[in-house]
Amino acid sequence: MTRRTLSLSAVVLAAILFFSLNILSQTTLTGARLDLTENRLFTLSEGTRNILKGLKEPITLRLFYSESLANTVPDLRNYANRVREMLREYVNLAGGKIRLEVIDPEPFSAAEDRAVEFGLQGAPIGAGGDTFYLGLAGTNTTDDQQVIPFFQKEKGQFLEYDLTKLIYGLGNPKRPVVGVISSLPLEFGPGGMMAAMRGQSRPYGILQAMRQFFEVRMLAENPDAIDDDIDVVVLIHARNLSERAQYAIDQFVLGGGRAMIFVDPFSETGAQLPPQAGMPPNPTDSHASNLQRLFKAWGVNMAPSDIVGDRVYATRVNAGGQQIVDYVSWLSLRGPAFNREDVVTGQLNTMLMASAVHLTPTEGATTEFEPLLTSSPDSMIFDRAKIRYRADPSALLAEFKADSDSYVLAARVTGPVKSAFERPPAAAKDDGAETGDKAAPAEAATHLSQSREPINVIVVADVDLLDDRFWLRTQNLFGQPVLIPTTANADFLVNGLDNLAGSNDLIGMRSRARADRPFERVAGIRRGAEQKFLARERALRQKLDEAERQIAELQSKSDAANTAILSQEERQAIDNFRDQMLNTRRQLRAVQLDLRRDIDGLETTLKIINIGLVPVLIFVIALVVAAVRYRTRKATARRRQA
Repeated sequence: MTRRTLSLSAVVLAAILFFSLNILSQTTLTGARLDLTENRLFTLSEGTRNILKGLKEPITLRLFYSESLANTVPDLRNYANRVREMLREYVNLAGGKIRLEVIDPEPFSAAEDRAVEFGLQGAPIGAGGDTFYLGLAGTNTTDDQQVIPFFQKEKGQFLEYDLTKLIYGLGNPKRPVVGVISSLPLEFGPGGMMAAMRGQSRPYGILQAMRQFFEVRMLAENPDAIDDDIDVVVLIHARNLSERAQYAIDQFVLGGGRAMIFVDPFSETGAQLPPQAGMPPNPTDSHASNLQRLFKAWGVNMAPSDIVGDRVYATRVNAGGQQIVDYVSWLSLRGPAFNREDVVTGQLNTMLMASAVHLTPTEGATTEFEPLLTSSPDSMIFDRAKIRYRADPSALLAEFKADSDSYVLAARVTGPVKSAFERPPAAAKDDGAETGDKAAPAEAATHLSQSREPINVIVVADVDLLDDRFWLRTQNLFGQPVLIPTTANADFLVNGLDNLAGSNDLIGMRSRARADRPFERVAGIRRGAEQKFLARERALRQKLDEAERQIAELQSKSDAANTAILSQEERQAIDNFRDQMLNTRRQLRAVQLDLRRDIDGLETTLKIINIGLVPVLIFVIALVVAAVRYRTRKATARRRQA
């Protein structure tokens, strides 16, 4: 065979091999994945893998993705591709328990009608106003349904959590049971039972919010035990808990139960409630709640007299008359106050807390203390005696002096712990159990001295945030009261309960890194230049204002003298003003050019590296390889001749 024939045959065989390998990979290597992203964006966590392995019935996921419309928005298209690829990874790891359908709901199609039936949300896109869909609908064999109405790119760090939570909910469709222990009349409203009987009250808004997502079971104020079928216990200002009640909570948590606890050494809400039966009006600390014995066992400290004041998050209030001041003990939390790495607080925007204290971890504790809500560094601690009887916002503000510390207002506590009780406390005589130092033998036999698994508890050092006046307002709509949230206080409660009610694998998941990779150096150059630009602009504006003031003074003197003709001094001042204005504009343009010059210089450097340097490097490497191969062949030929 000639050299030409051999070359053509090699090209044909290479083409056949190329197509064969592609066909083989598509049929036999569908489950193979290689995640080369820096933050392992497409690699599922161990918790998700465990939940997928535990699926007992098939689940169908339908991704409604308007792919034909996504080409006009590259960022949205890239995020949609990430969602689709991650869902395919779920399918690969589910062992046949998950079936994925990708549907393009074109405008006015049956697929779009189906997306609407599932409750997915569309967004207008393009000049024609076409509706873009990027949502997920999941169903199981018993027709239970859960949806993600729209995948928001801003929530990309919680994408895996949202998907795993949806799948876990379909695999475990029973609504979680939440047991509530509270001294507040949640079912009757602030006015209590008598006001409710007169039709002058309604349940607390947080109770209605919880009942939308959970099966809520109201427990006694001092329960002797907590039912085994309760998933999460929430304590809301549980005052004067007996030893038996604290022991019940202790054993529930040690046995694997979860708890969300709202305590408050000074509750403004509790202070407004009617006194408890048999107690004098406004007894000392009657509106205080604390669980110091349990907190000590869990590695948490709470100073009952230390109220947190914050100048940055202070709430503007009317201090009497027309005086509006910053009330430093009412904290309007926002932005940095929320732990963005935890799913409970990661998407919250604003909360309002009143007279909150702070939490700290116990030194040497076996638990991990993770802050969820924190004050700003511009905070201070003051004694609750200053607000116990009548708070004076103006006086607090006048005395405010920041100590440059941030204080934890809510925290998640996890890890192994020991019981707060050496043995079960004795039951009351009328319970039929033994009294004194001994407890019932059966109860002693089941006593847990340490946790079976790491506990998971959320502790919040404020109760007032759950009062209606701190998170919602009522609006009359066609004669019916409509509750309108004004802050995310209830969302915080629901998020916490929802997270704690999940499996250990789901609770243990944390946020993932963001998929977008911004040009941080470019952004840094821009921020620095803009800061410089703004500082220069302010200085120049001040010069302009000063010139305008001088002209106004000259004109006022001229008007006072009733002269219509400007003096030489006034004309000179106007000319100076115009010169300053022109000079100001030139300087502002120069700063803007400097801003663009730095960014354009970096952009040029990147283009040179990507367009010119990389090909040159490849060419040089090819030359080196060719030279090495040439020398090797030449050396081989010499050896053969020898």
